[in-house]
Amino acid sequence: MSDLIQVMEKELGLKPVDIRTYSPLTLAYIGDGVFDLIIRSYVVNQGNIQVNKMHRHTSTIVKAQAQARMAKALEEHMTADEAAVYKRGRNAKSHTMAKNASVEDYRKATGFEALIGYLYLLGKNERLMELVRLSLVEIGEIT
Repeated sequence: MSDLIQVMEKELGLKPVDIRTYSPLTLAYIGDGVFDLIIRSYVVNQGNIQVNKMHRHTSTIVKAQAQARMAKALEEHMTADEAAVYKRGRNAKSHTMAKNASVEDYRKATGFEALIGYLYLLGKNERLMELVRLSLVEIGEIT
C-alpha cells in the first residue's frame, strides 16, 4: 500500500514543511481528522450496519472525554518527544471548547490529537497505530 502522505504530496503538490513550525493547535487540527478517519475505518470494518449506528459508535470513541481517558493511559507509554508534544497540545490556549466536555478533558483531548497529528505528519504510522491500539484497549473497545 502506498504511503498516503507521499501520494498526497505528489497529487496535490504539497510542499515539505518542518512540522516543528506548526503550533500545537495545528497538530491537533490534523490529528483530529486522522484519528476520526482511523476510528471510522475501524467501525466500518466491524460490519455493515446502519450509518447512524456507526456514527454514534464513532462519536463515543472520538469525543473529548474518551480521548482524555486515552491520553491518561498513554502517558506511561510515550517517549520524551511524544510527551512534550502532548503537553504542548494540552497546554495550548484554544479559543473554542467542546460542547459536552470539561475544560480538563478538552485540554487532554487536544494534547492527544496533537500527538496523533505529530506522528501522522512525521510518517510514524506504526507508532501511531500502536498508540491508537493501546488507547482503544484502555477504553475497552478492543481486548
